[in-house]
Amino acid sequence: MPTFSTGRAITLLVLIGVAFTALVGRVAYLETYGREQTIRKAERQQHMTEKLIPRRGTIFDTNGQVLAATVQTRTLYVDPHFLFEQLAAEGKSETEATAAVGKLATLIDKQPADLQKLLDSKRDTRYLKLSEKVDDETQKAIDDMDLPGVGFFTQTARYYPAGSLAAHILGGVGKESNGLEGLELRYDKLLAGKEGSKRTLKDARRHGIAVDAEDYVPPQHGEHLVLTIDATIQMIAEEELNNVCSEFKAKRGEVVVMNPLTGDIYALANWPSFNPQNLDDSPQDVRRDRCLTDPYEPGSTIKPFIAGPAMAWHVTRPNEIFNVASPYIPYANRHVTDVHSYGKLAMWDVLVKSSNIGMSKLGERLGNERLVEALSSFGYGKRTGLELPGEDPGLLRPAKKLTKWDTESISQGYAVMITPLQLCRAFCAYANGGKLVQPRLVKGVLDPDGHVIENHPAPALDSLPQIVDPDTATEMDRILADVPVRGTAAGTRKFCPDYNFFGKTGTAHISNGKGGYSETKYTSSFIGAAPNENPRMVVAFIVHEVQKDGHNYYGGIVSAPGAAKIFERSLAYLQVPPSPDLIPPPPSIASILWNFQPAAYKKVEAVKASDQE
Repeated sequence: MPTFSTGRAITLLVLIGVAFTALVGRVAYLETYGREQTIRKAERQQHMTEKLIPRRGTIFDTNGQVLAATVQTRTLYVDPHFLFEQLAAEGKSETEATAAVGKLATLIDKQPADLQKLLDSKRDTRYLKLSEKVDDETQKAIDDMDLPGVGFFTQTARYYPAGSLAAHILGGVGKESNGLEGLELRYDKLLAGKEGSKRTLKDARRHGIAVDAEDYVPPQHGEHLVLTIDATIQMIAEEELNNVCSEFKAKRGEVVVMNPLTGDIYALANWPSFNPQNLDDSPQDVRRDRCLTDPYEPGSTIKPFIAGPAMAWHVTRPNEIFNVASPYIPYANRHVTDVHSYGKLAMWDVLVKSSNIGMSKLGERLGNERLVEALSSFGYGKRTGLELPGEDPGLLRPAKKLTKWDTESISQGYAVMITPLQLCRAFCAYANGGKLVQPRLVKGVLDPDGHVIENHPAPALDSLPQIVDPDTATEMDRILADVPVRGTAAGTRKFCPDYNFFGKTGTAHISNGKGGYSETKYTSSFIGAAPNENPRMVVAFIVHEVQKDGHNYYGGIVSAPGAAKIFERSLAYLQVPPSPDLIPPPPSIASILWNFQPAAYKKVEAVKASDQE
């Protein structure tokens, strides 16, 4: 008969107590945290939550042509761990599993052995992307295979159907469809929309079978932008800029085309360009929109914006005679010269022939205070407010910070820095009767269904600031109409035989910084409007770092022909009637002009003369 032991009894009771406590703890765990864990695990096994990606808004040109759009694509994925686990649970042999993988590989254009090797190496992973941009037929064939752990999700891709057209305006998006540059960045929130989601009940093979109404939050698709850009005029501007920059081996160039009555930007081109579809293929410097980010010294294209106010203030008049004998030495160590020696020129021809001496004398008469006032009134030294990121205000220093050296420099287009956009905007004032327009790129916004929700009308011309009186503006137009007839752009009318145009050329040495100005590198430019009798567009055409080759670096040789071709092609596209012969200057002016020839104002004779040059 066993002997009773108090120690053994205590040990037994302790063990029973421990076991009971553990059991109670286990039950408590299962009823609380463990229950929650089990529910979560069941939820994960029975449901899946997916993000619903919104469709990024479309960007249209002024005529409704698509410049940037979003396409939806399907991406095939697999859960390798679940795939092999489930195939084994269904009693599939290795041979059958390999055959299924081989068939899947064939459908997605992969080698069966390569796909099998990939899946074997990732057997323990829970997600593996297999193929993007799967078409409808392939998706149906894969769905019919009913493979466990294999599914699709929707992705969006930004698409630019016109390639590099208007690239610097549009900008581009990143891999997550977020705007990185241009309008894509500026209007990212508007275009992007908001994500949705859905929680789907899955079957044992992890295929979706049902979605409850409360588990579905639809995405809010992005809104659409309608631009002032005309894709055809943009194409013309880019083609002509490319032709000129390539011919003259320039480093870069810009063109801005604007409606002088509304401020609408028809085209905004940079060279070299890039394809927004592949941002990584181009450096940041190429993608920068230099039409508004890179100010430069404009040279003689600044002269109309000094001469116009000077005439309005009665500081000079078109028939005033200036002694422009070269060189002009206003003070010690300061020499001002002209390309050609004229002796004496009327103010009319100081502009037409682009006399540095005549303009320097006019600048001295105005003084620094009124020089700055004149240029500031045209918007120089201030941002235009165009709807693009990165705009530079340029440089127009206060009069009190200018020296006597700056007086002659500014009068010739140095010691002041402007952007192509500012130049184009300023010249619109001469084409519209003296009003300073507000440049704009966006005409309106559409909701995802295409209904107008925002309209951005151009302000009425009468409501805009009057920066020069209409009579002075008309007078300047007529003076500058002589530039392509008998001035620094003579010979360019053959590139625009159907329309009269007016404008100003510019040729500026490029600064070497503290080392002075380069004698071999130039900025060649032209700013003008057409047709002369009823201006419909203004074109700023700027080409940088033209290598000196004889006389083939002047604005009248490099940039004016390109601008003339843009006028000719664009106005014809807009179905603007051809111009009549240009009316010659009045006799009182014609009698004092340099080498005046009445026949030059007839279009047929002018084109013949241009062809002979």
